[in-house]
Amino acid sequence: MNGLPHYVSAAVLWLGLLVRAPDLLRHRHDPYLRSICAVLGLAGLCFLLGAPPTVGAVNRFGATPNLAAPLTYAAITGYSAASQVLIVHWRGGPRVRRTARRWILAYALVVLGIVAMFALGDAPVERRVDLDTYYANTPFLREMIVLYLLGHLAAVGVTTVSALRWAREVRGWLRAGLVTLGFGSLCGVVYSLARLTAVTARWTGHDWSALVTDASPAAAGLGAVMTVVGVLVPLAGPRLAELRRTRRAYARLAPLERELDGVLTRHALRLPRPCWARPATRLVWRRTSIHNALTHLDAYVDRELYDATLRAALRRTGDAERAAATAWATVIAAAVRQEAHAGPDDGESRSAGESAWFLERAPDPAALARIADALAGDPLVRATTAPGAGAGAAPEAGTAADRVPEPATDAVPDAVPGASAGKGAEVVPAFVPEAVPEVVTGVVAGAVANGRPVCAEGRPTA
Repeated sequence: MNGLPHYVSAAVLWLGLLVRAPDLLRHRHDPYLRSICAVLGLAGLCFLLGAPPTVGAVNRFGATPNLAAPLTYAAITGYSAASQVLIVHWRGGPRVRRTARRWILAYALVVLGIVAMFALGDAPVERRVDLDTYYANTPFLREMIVLYLLGHLAAVGVTTVSALRWAREVRGWLRAGLVTLGFGSLCGVVYSLARLTAVTARWTGHDWSALVTDASPAAAGLGAVMTVVGVLVPLAGPRLAELRRTRRAYARLAPLERELDGVLTRHALRLPRPCWARPATRLVWRRTSIHNALTHLDAYVDRELYDATLRAALRRTGDAERAAATAWATVIAAAVRQEAHAGPDDGESRSAGESAWFLERAPDPAALARIADALAGDPLVRATTAPGAGAGAAPEAGTAADRVPEPATDAVPDAVPGASAGKGAEVVPAFVPEAVPEVVTGVVAGAVANGRPVCAEGRPTA
């Protein structure tokens, strides 16, 4: 055997340890984290020492046939102790430390027993893969084999029952992790039972060595993978869910950014697009660009159109947040057309900073998403901003706009391109989104604090 399955299993376990290592460094006194890292590290060590090439190398280096056997069994016993300590910390209670010390002491005695039995026994023939069955009838070595297998069986059995029992009391990613960890420990139960069965068969004169050479390594390898997955799922699952939500929020804002594209381009209000950035950074970049454009369009917003659309949408939907989003979408589309046809002098005369009206109604991130949805398919927005309706064509009570059916979810708006280039003052967003990464926060928040606009390169202007 080349030992590849053993080395792959060890690598998988130590990869899980590597993922957990930063948390352990930050919270090195957390007994729960220390127990998890000990389980992963010792399990990987068991596979490394149990690989046939490693067994041969240890035997040659120690100049003792089968010296690798007690080392491997001691590592398995240490893994068993770490598993029991992990279960103790899971359960909690007033005597956690005392119980954990008792388990550690018990398995330390098992390790001493393994060493003593190997020293007293006689194993002159090197066996790299089937030592358990080959020496099953040898005095002292027989006791050593049974001792480590029973210790391992007790540990993985308790871990399986505890993990699956706790999984019934929790939900979400933690439950998925516990179930996976429970079945990984169950594979460990299969490993120990297979080897004990083969040893018992040898006692009765039968040769079931295949359980040791084939079945138990396969169960152990599968258990290693499932153990790592079970440990990492509660950590990685919420992060993956947050990543998905961030990507969806970024894509949801696309209709609003397309509507404002002309304004952002003509007046250099869009920060440089972050390349190779995290989804959260790209989301902040899109929100910041949108707020820059909205602040610039404040001078062109028709307040009467906003109020009239708000009343009409509220009568139609009965939802205040959705009605406000519809009103915002309507006045944004109208302001974009008006700003595109305005002359340079008109733009300069209008640009006097953010109005009190805008500051009072400035949309937050959740409102921006609803505005984008309204631009993408709200019939009231389409009816009010349709060509020929006019920038100030407010819907009246009882008009057809109030009786338009609910929008289809697959409706896509037509982009409103800028008709001509104008000149206007560059401004900063009136709102800095929540959870802004430090890189973007330093650019935007600093400019807001100093009352200066943000330039196209992402730096506050002089």
